[in-house]
Amino acid sequence: MEARDTDLKKELDATLATRRELGEEYESALVDSFLEKVDQRIDGAVERRVRRQFAEQQMVAARDARSPRATDSWGERFGFGIVSLVLAIPLSAIGAGTAHLPGLIVSWVGIVGVNAVQAARSHPGLFGSHRRSAKKDGDWEE
Repeated sequence: MEARDTDLKKELDATLATRRELGEEYESALVDSFLEKVDQRIDGAVERRVRRQFAEQQMVAARDARSPRATDSWGERFGFGIVSLVLAIPLSAIGAGTAHLPGLIVSWVGIVGVNAVQAARSHPGLFGSHRRSAKKDGDWEE
């Protein structure tokens, strides 16, 4: 910003020097010309800020559109539960037949684990995990 301030100071000095050379009858025209240049600089700065904020909003919207969304349809949850129960029968039989009680426990821990992962994917805050997001000023928000 200092370079722009020095440019503006040079413009003001040039306007004042021109006023001294031309006299007071051109003073209002010179002031109007200088104020027009100041207005143009302000308009340019505002336009750059608006463009930057618009671009940031577009990036946020694009990131949100790109991020995977959890599908929370009743049919998907019901279907997953049915498939899980249907597959639990042979897995339990295989686990109990080969390793008895420890095999049965391991197969059911796997079944429960798969269902827990599916539930956590469908409902992100289900198991008490909080997502954190950074604010612009560096503070964290839960």
